[in-house]
Amino acid sequence: MSQTEPDAVDHILAQWARERPDLDVTPMGLIGRLGRLRAHLTRAHETAFQRHGLNGASFDLLATLRRSGPPFRLSPSDLLDTMMITSGTMTNRIDQLEKQGLVERLPHPDDRRALLVALTDKGRDVIDAAVTDHVENQHHLVEPLTLEERTVLDGLLKKYLTAFETLKGLQKRP
Repeated sequence: MSQTEPDAVDHILAQWARERPDLDVTPMGLIGRLGRLRAHLTRAHETAFQRHGLNGASFDLLATLRRSGPPFRLSPSDLLDTMMITSGTMTNRIDQLEKQGLVERLPHPDDRRALLVALTDKGRDVIDAAVTDHVENQHHLVEPLTLEERTVLDGLLKKYLTAFETLKGLQKRP
């Protein structure tokens, strides 16, 4: 699709321009497109994960363990730090993956009261296959953009995301 062809967001913006010409709805276009893209990308990711018996949440936990490097084990608090979920949600995810034989809880070698969550051999096989499929899928998902466009977009999105993640207060405004 060329930049001159209207998309669904353009239709929404035109409606607002007609109904409320006093408002500058330009940010609505950017944020609306980001939201719609997120929905499309999430569906595509979930489809790839399902081929491996996973969903986004289980993929995220297994991938976090896998990319931590050998011996592929982390404490639940280390997992929480990277996943932005509650401890109750984390416990539930670990329980489900343990039932599937993809992770196991091990005693922490330095703290008798603590546990580590570790990938099993089966879990490592599953996540290695899933991440290979996921990366291939991601290459397909960015095909509409040239390499130069991807680089520019990535830089702009990084700048935008950093504004939120460095506590500049963007998320706190009403």
